[in-house]
Amino acid sequence: MNLNAPGSDPASPVCSAKACRADAVWVLAWNNPKLHTPERRKTWLACEEHREHLSQFLGVRGFLKDVVKLDEWDASPSVERGED
Repeated sequence: MNLNAPGSDPASPVCSAKACRADAVWVLAWNNPKLHTPERRKTWLACEEHREHLSQFLGVRGFLKDVVKLDEWDASPSVERGED
């Protein structure tokens, strides 16, 4: 077993892309204005490989609000987060 393989640490956050188990590096903050208050932020996590694809998926729907490095997101002041 390769302990340095992506997703090898069960405590580390993983990418939200379907079937991807790679370690997350990015937070994609989004909001569906038909369902959520303007300040609410739902989140998806993304690895380097899937950041652009997931960003485009949310972006074409007008949902994407921000893309931030995971370590910066964890250190940022709290906003109303509905993390998924």
